[in-house]
Amino acid sequence: MTAIVDPSPSKTDRRERLFSRITAADRYFTVLGLSWMTPLLRILAGDDPKRNGREIWRLLGIPVLAILVFLMAWGTLAPKVQTSLGAVPGPAQVWEEARGLHQEFLKQKAKEEAFYERQEARNAKLEANGQSDKVKWRAYTGAPTYYDQIWTSLQTVFFGFLIATVVAVPIGIMCGLSPSFNAAMNPIIQIFKPVSPLAWLPIVTMVVSAVYVTNDGMFSKAFLTSAITVTLCSLWPTLINTALGVASIDKDLISVSKVLKLNTRTKISKLVLPSALPLIFTGLRLSLGVGWMVLIAAEMLAQNPGLGKFVWDEFQNGSSSSLAKIMVAVLTIGIIGYLLDRLMFALQSMFTYSATR
Repeated sequence: MTAIVDPSPSKTDRRERLFSRITAADRYFTVLGLSWMTPLLRILAGDDPKRNGREIWRLLGIPVLAILVFLMAWGTLAPKVQTSLGAVPGPAQVWEEARGLHQEFLKQKAKEEAFYERQEARNAKLEANGQSDKVKWRAYTGAPTYYDQIWTSLQTVFFGFLIATVVAVPIGIMCGLSPSFNAAMNPIIQIFKPVSPLAWLPIVTMVVSAVYVTNDGMFSKAFLTSAITVTLCSLWPTLINTALGVASIDKDLISVSKVLKLNTRTKISKLVLPSALPLIFTGLRLSLGVGWMVLIAAEMLAQNPGLGKFVWDEFQNGSSSSLAKIMVAVLTIGIIGYLLDRLMFALQSMFTYSATR
């Protein structure tokens, strides 16, 4: 008599596969800052609710509680501090100003659309009357909105960060591979690494004004000044971490490259970079954070467009709502800094297996 085997997977097998998928998804949750989703899904899948509940409390409950305590302390203590612009605004006032800035953005966009509609109607009428030579297209020149300031700062910091990466990574690789080159570069790194952006900015401003003499180039002078200042201050973490990562490579790998007689390019691309990537990405995350902080200071001092200029203008404005708007900018700067770090962490997770939260 032949035994009949049920080809369908057992309940235990299905459960194990479900837990495997949850474990695989944890990598993506970690990148997005949603690590608490993993224990929640495990509870829904039937895993130990007590143990996973403690994990949810640690990953989600405690941070949310800390934020609530901070908001309560802020709301309680802020009205008691009087400044030249009035009392320090609490969370409610800052939220109202944030909504106001959004409304200003919507109004400005409506004005821009109306401007282009009028321009198109005017030009269409001229063409219909056979006056094509009088057709003119002008860009809208309204005041930049708060979101425009954010976008300007993001463009500037990424441009400066890109230049810093292009400069720092090759130099860091050479420092890691050659003790002699490292000895030559070390004094320069140690001297210029601690220099403040406030010291670099006047020099960069004068050099850009002397070298970049055109007024209709691809980039404005203000943009280049801020971006180069970001570059000069943010390249050092990437350079140092790259050199450290390359110098820490297993010596056996270097010996293998010599035995195989690999050329320098192949050795760097196949052995050096893959082994040093974790520390290189650590340097890149630090550099982007430094660059974001430097940019705000540079924009404030040089009065270049961006969030830094927005803060300084509101400080100079001195209206009753200025302090709340400055607080909106401070929170925006912090949130964007956090998101930029998450972005670099996501890239690190794609290329390495040693990313840490």
